[in-house]
Amino acid sequence: MGIPTGGAVERTVIGGSLEIARMVSGLWQRAEGHSERSDTATAVEVMDNVVHRGLDTFDMADHYGDAELVVGEHNVSRPNSTKIAFTKWCPPVTGDKSFEKAEAAVDLALRRMRQKKIVLMQYHAWDFSDDTYLHNLDHLRRLQKMGKIEHIGLTNTDAAHLELLLNSGFSIATNQIPTNVIDRRLTRGRLNDICVKHDVGILAYATLLGGFLSEKWLRKPEPTSMEGMNWSLRKYLRFIRAAGGWAPFQAVLEALNTVALRHGVGISAVATRYVLDIPSVKAVIVGNRLAPDSELYVDRNLEAFQLALTEEDLALIHQAQEGLTDIPNDCGDEYRRPPFLMAAGNTSDHFEETDDSKRTREAIARGRR
Repeated sequence: MGIPTGGAVERTVIGGSLEIARMVSGLWQRAEGHSERSDTATAVEVMDNVVHRGLDTFDMADHYGDAELVVGEHNVSRPNSTKIAFTKWCPPVTGDKSFEKAEAAVDLALRRMRQKKIVLMQYHAWDFSDDTYLHNLDHLRRLQKMGKIEHIGLTNTDAAHLELLLNSGFSIATNQIPTNVIDRRLTRGRLNDICVKHDVGILAYATLLGGFLSEKWLRKPEPTSMEGMNWSLRKYLRFIRAAGGWAPFQAVLEALNTVALRHGVGISAVATRYVLDIPSVKAVIVGNRLAPDSELYVDRNLEAFQLALTEEDLALIHQAQEGLTDIPNDCGDEYRRPPFLMAAGNTSDHFEETDDSKRTREAIARGRR
């Protein structure tokens, strides 16, 4: 159960040495497909204010628009401001297994972020049937020994492949996956236990389903079209449908609302606290556009740290969850096999599919893995 902290930001340690906030500001919304992003100067100012509120940990990637550049500008203009910035390397499927490519990717992130070391470099593998990811992780391990990386993490990695890497001698600090009251693959599969056993911290994103887990969508009809929706809402509407549809989703939302009213907080605080209390979860990732209105959400987000869910609260939420359907496959599989639960409903937003990769995916879909 959570312990009330009066709204103070809870902190934890990943990789045995790196202290972070248990609520990480995710900068995916700096990428295309969301509302118009703020200019760099405004983003730097908002980042500064967020850091002063105790939310000093940020997550980004090589493809999150100008996110790494904003961090770099903040580092230069606010040299005395302490923050923790994670990034990711998500190389396209090209078959390039060279150390030079890996080093170039890390060096590019370092230049953009204007840092001498990346405290957490997270790796995303698009296709586990291609052993390029093993070579790239070995390259990251070499770059770690060179002092360019402090910790290595993963994104969207299922239980089987995480266990394979751990048993092969790779030291993995974190695994970033979607987890929320609708998507329960983390705890209903093996991943939670593996992470607890090996001290691999889960960085949970999609905690609020892109905004669906809020009062805004309570007792509202299901959207009939994705036209006009940002990437987050498009993506997580697919998750809701994969978990049984709009009716069971609304039942869970009603339960969250009942608990929220009982404690005098918002639905988002209850949804966040639920995920924070999962044993393997080190931190949740909450989206932040670093726009002028972003600070309006900080107080609401911090409510999760003044909330302790009771047995009665959990029983109500679990009862509502009984109407859900388990989302297919394991955590992260939505990037590699049907159903592709992404904004576009397929992998076209991420890489161009070759004939070979298409044949591989079709074979996997038919159970020929």
